[in-house]
Amino acid sequence: MIYSKIIAGTMTWGSWGKQLSKNTMVELMHHCIEQGITTFDHADIYGGYTTEAEFGEAFKHSGIERENIQLITKCGIQYLSDNRKNTVKHYDYSKEYIIWSVESSLQHLKTDYVDLLLLHRPSPLMNPEEIAEAISILKSTGKIRDFGVSNFTSSQMELIAKHQKIDVNQIQFSLTNHQAMHDGTLDSMMINDIKPMAWSPLGSVFKAESEQEQRIHKELDRLSEKYKATKDQLLLAWILRHPSGIIPVIGTTNKERIINAEKAADLHLELEDWFKLLVASQGHKVP
Repeated sequence: MIYSKIIAGTMTWGSWGKQLSKNTMVELMHHCIEQGITTFDHADIYGGYTTEAEFGEAFKHSGIERENIQLITKCGIQYLSDNRKNTVKHYDYSKEYIIWSVESSLQHLKTDYVDLLLLHRPSPLMNPEEIAEAISILKSTGKIRDFGVSNFTSSQMELIAKHQKIDVNQIQFSLTNHQAMHDGTLDSMMINDIKPMAWSPLGSVFKAESEQEQRIHKELDRLSEKYKATKDQLLLAWILRHPSGIIPVIGTTNKERIINAEKAADLHLELEDWFKLLVASQGHKVP
């Protein structure tokens, strides 16, 4: 499956963020597609299990052809919500629940299939054989096309992959959160042909004011002038420079920042500039 170079994350489209109206969602979908962003990232829990349905209702009225976009969703987290009878946040990866969750997402998203299903977070009780049974059924019935995981370590990926091929692992990755480069996670994905996706790709650069962010902003100021690029473009370009082919999942609903994000896919950082940003983040030279 081919996904767009930048993915639109929908977590803040609903009640967990901007509370966009149906018409605004339609407008934003078209804006993303006009920029070449055709992949939309969901999870069943977004908006307390409400955002998928709101997106689906907007999609139904958007006039967008289903084959022109890719839909991602995630399952497994049993969240504390008015829409569930859970008494504690937990994970459920039973065969029955995975299948039921996907069928619910399909109903909410107004589609017959999702392009990618992800297990949202690893569970200490997940049974890889049972998960594989569920995925096999969902694939054979055409309800999902690709399968992957999210926030899984190398060993957790290996556990699942013993019984079911993993296409994608969506991880937290950015200039301020780049452990996956050093702990073997990205190495493992490259070895096993697993596509990385990165949530929160801008990290804490615009959210905090520690010495780390101050060092990064100083370097970004210099590089912004050199590359005639915005800071958010440079942060995405830094991720895109990695040979594993990481796809950033952006959470913004701001149209200008969406345009900037797509342009970042054509921005190639020079080798030393990439390392200068890494050094600014770490606060010391590489070993």
